[in-house]
Amino acid sequence: MKIICVGRNYVAHAKELNNDIPVEPVLFMKPDSALLRNNDPFYIPEWSNEVHHEIELIIRIKKLGKNIDKKFAHRYYGEIGIGIDFTARDVQDALKSKGLPWEKSKAFDHSAVVCHEFVQIESLPDPRAIHFRLDINGKTIQEGNSELMIFQIDDIIAHVSKYFTLKIGDLIFTGTPAGVGPVHLGDRLEGYLEGVKKFDFWIK
Repeated sequence: MKIICVGRNYVAHAKELNNDIPVEPVLFMKPDSALLRNNDPFYIPEWSNEVHHEIELIIRIKKLGKNIDKKFAHRYYGEIGIGIDFTARDVQDALKSKGLPWEKSKAFDHSAVVCHEFVQIESLPDPRAIHFRLDINGKTIQEGNSELMIFQIDDIIAHVSKYFTLKIGDLIFTGTPAGVGPVHLGDRLEGYLEGVKKFDFWIK
């Protein structure tokens, strides 16, 4: 399986990092070694002094597909979850300033937190406006709603499948809303999808 991520998919988040608003999905990937599951703790890597949290909705692919037309995109997924795209912001900024790829800041071990249980999209109150949030130490830090995404899920599926064959079990992180920031030793991160807790882990 592979992990495909969309960057800058919320206007407010793009602005808070002083990035341009994209005209097509910004894509990057993480290896399967980036996965962090089962509410295991996240250990801040020794080579970064500024690891940021980025809560995101995650789509799980259920059908093999390539060059998928947007009108058929809904056939290729049915479940959604939430997770964290951890980013070593100091490393990313240094690499970007030199015009270099920034996989080291995004794709490192355990940088992709995935909730332990996905839900059927059709079971949600409004599949077109999915609410999610991140609490740190009991305080809400990030809140998002899928209706505010620049590129909606079907747009993402269509775009991604032009370049990469989608396979059963692949994960697509759909971008983070505003409010990203650093995590610290001892922080407790809790993620909620439509008010239901989906992950709960500690920073070590």
